[in-house]
Amino acid sequence: FVFDCSSAERKPKSSKDENSGAAEETGSDRILAFCTSPSGKLLALTDDSKRLVLLTCEPSWRRLSTRRFVARRSTSLHFTNAEDELLVADKSGDVYPFSVADAGGGELLMGHLSMLLAVTTSPDDRYIITADRDEKIRVSHRACPYNIRSFCLGHQQFVSALLVPPTHPCWLLSGSGDGTIKLWDYERGRRLQSCDITAPETLADLSFPRVHTVSRVCGSADGRLVAVVCERVSVVHFFTLRPDGEHRLVPHSRLPLPHCPLDLTFDPEGRLWVLLDREVGSAAGLHPPPVVMWLLQVDPEDSHLTRVTEVFREHWETLEAALRTSARLEHLQKESFDNVAAYLQKKQQRLAGQQKRAGPPGAGALKRAKMAEAARLTC
Repeated sequence: FVFDCSSAERKPKSSKDENSGAAEETGSDRILAFCTSPSGKLLALTDDSKRLVLLTCEPSWRRLSTRRFVARRSTSLHFTNAEDELLVADKSGDVYPFSVADAGGGELLMGHLSMLLAVTTSPDDRYIITADRDEKIRVSHRACPYNIRSFCLGHQQFVSALLVPPTHPCWLLSGSGDGTIKLWDYERGRRLQSCDITAPETLADLSFPRVHTVSRVCGSADGRLVAVVCERVSVVHFFTLRPDGEHRLVPHSRLPLPHCPLDLTFDPEGRLWVLLDREVGSAAGLHPPPVVMWLLQVDPEDSHLTRVTEVFREHWETLEAALRTSARLEHLQKESFDNVAAYLQKKQQRLAGQQKRAGPPGAGALKRAKMAEAARLTC
């Protein structure tokens, strides 16, 4: 099944726009965000033409609706665990809920003062958890979002990824542009642990970015493993979660990759699928993490791997341009400037110039004494 956004209907021009003579807003049909439902039966996507498309795989893949148009270009989508509602977060910091059953538009649910980058819900759908560019994570009641349960504060850069582990429903994992993964008790807004995933050996390699930007955090179905990837870094970081002890988020291992990962996910059997940025013959790879390698030895001729690879190869020409590694998040980094050091340097230069013009110490007094003596003699 292949869905082409360019073939979908476009937003009709309203009478207000026609009367105002405003130019029609156009897009390139580029997909900005997509997500799947917890059961895997539903898929939603939005593009830069502000269309919201809902697809289903039952009884076979088909389009459910394209009659939904979002107010702003979207940054993140999330299905509730009940799969009755789709949450859409956009660049202006707002969240809109859309009913899965009803094809109508969504009404504003809540908003931030900064661009939203991630949205998720608690396992019981009681809370909506949102993350923005201004380092904030907000936990709000879904029934009344104006009632904020807590804030999870501590990141030094934008928060780009959120994950509530299925086996630890009271915990929240967050990834950020500061290169850290943090573990939270999100209902209390309390940070339990922080791990810096910037490996020292990568700092000396000029091919890696100086700041590692976390782009994806995913967990296995059994809750044993958490996999983390960063933009333009060809490494997968693995962590294990422990329910007790001082260190609950424990670094486990690192899996070097031949190319930068574009995306990754665990399947129900615990296998980790990694999509790499290169020709599809080796772009769609099946990489078992070391901790479960003894449970499943992957054969390059594995039927599942072969089938998925063939699907990607068939459509690779269409996908190649879209799947090239790009810094989707790095431009959001906030730059800091050391104005104090520059000010002190200019001040020293100014004082040195004044001292040079004035001459050595005492030169002014000697000059005045000579002028006074010359005036006395002339009298």
